[in-house]
Amino acid sequence: MRDAIEPAVVEVSRRRTGFGPAPDVEALRDGTGIARVPTPFGPPAWLLTRHEDVRRMLGDTTGFRNGWTTADLSGGAARDPRQLSGDGSGNLLSMDPPDHNRLRRMLTPEFTVRRMRRLEPRIVEIVEQHLDELERRGSPADLVSQYALPIPSLVICELLGVPGADRDEFQERTRRQLDLTASVEEKAELGREAQAYMADLVRRARHAPGDDLIGMLIREHDEKLSNAELIGVANLLLVAGHETTSNMLGLGTLALLRHPDQLAAVRDDPESVEGAVEELMRWLSVVNSGSPRMATRDVELGAVTIRRGDLVSFNLPAANRDSALVEHPERFDISRSAGPHLGFGHGLHHCLGAPLARMEMRIAFPALLRRFPALRLAVPEDEVAWASDHAIYGLEELPVAW
Repeated sequence: MRDAIEPAVVEVSRRRTGFGPAPDVEALRDGTGIARVPTPFGPPAWLLTRHEDVRRMLGDTTGFRNGWTTADLSGGAARDPRQLSGDGSGNLLSMDPPDHNRLRRMLTPEFTVRRMRRLEPRIVEIVEQHLDELERRGSPADLVSQYALPIPSLVICELLGVPGADRDEFQERTRRQLDLTASVEEKAELGREAQAYMADLVRRARHAPGDDLIGMLIREHDEKLSNAELIGVANLLLVAGHETTSNMLGLGTLALLRHPDQLAAVRDDPESVEGAVEELMRWLSVVNSGSPRMATRDVELGAVTIRRGDLVSFNLPAANRDSALVEHPERFDISRSAGPHLGFGHGLHHCLGAPLARMEMRIAFPALLRRFPALRLAVPEDEVAWASDHAIYGLEELPVAW
């Protein structure tokens, strides 16, 4: 196999155009499918763009490892450059088996569909409270700040037992942590603040464990979990549960407004909602990529040989719009089967909170559209502000009227 020539593509893992991937990323997917690209970590990485290649790589935990540090790249001091804060303890996204499996086994029972249903009445209540507030304040409104952003944040805080008095501060800190325009100094300070807050949350739970997830972990697995791991789990779930679902709600509403016939189906036909959520996950792919992997052996993939020690990245928006996955992948169609899309990842690191995210979207989309059947954009479409500098793709704001 031959090595590919590096193309003039920079930061492709987070470059987007509208709802889809950037045109040069689409061209790469439809061409060789794989190329060497620059990374913030120093050495370049192989970028995968085809559904088959991305799915194969994500499913191969022996050929591609997550738990690498800068020492593996340069021989210097060991540091994981992907961490928001802390030493990486409890961060499933950058762990490999067996440590990953041990921690995930403890968490998985709390994220089954059956367990998530315990939260459903509270999610409905949170959604209705925010709809009431939207209605009280009146039209126009920013759907991101007044609906899409607070609902998932409050749900995940509910799951983890974050006190109500702490939630506004946490939500703002998390938003700033994930803003890629923040300086190194700002991110470091935010990381320290987050770490200190999580440490206090765990300390309080150790003293009086509640019925929330952290309390459950302490009651059932106290001797198997260090404080550092509990802090890492709390930090990961709060961040992951906040930004991803909120961006799906904001961007998904814009997508539905662009397709009024499908919006009407989500509003009026309960049986269409589940398929709509899956198609939105495929078509939007708000998580542009995930933690780059490091090859543990030489692997032939696509048109190249990936060498042992090479970094491998991937572009989920391109992979989810691969014609090998669905016919006419550029078309948004909630009536189709979205196939085995990668919106929640794949394999060992498939999103642990997928049942919760699906439930939130199945409740929040139709509830919004039923409450405001005349919902429409309050600004020209070209004035909608895309959050292109955030780790998770979405909208800065979505002005709507009814």
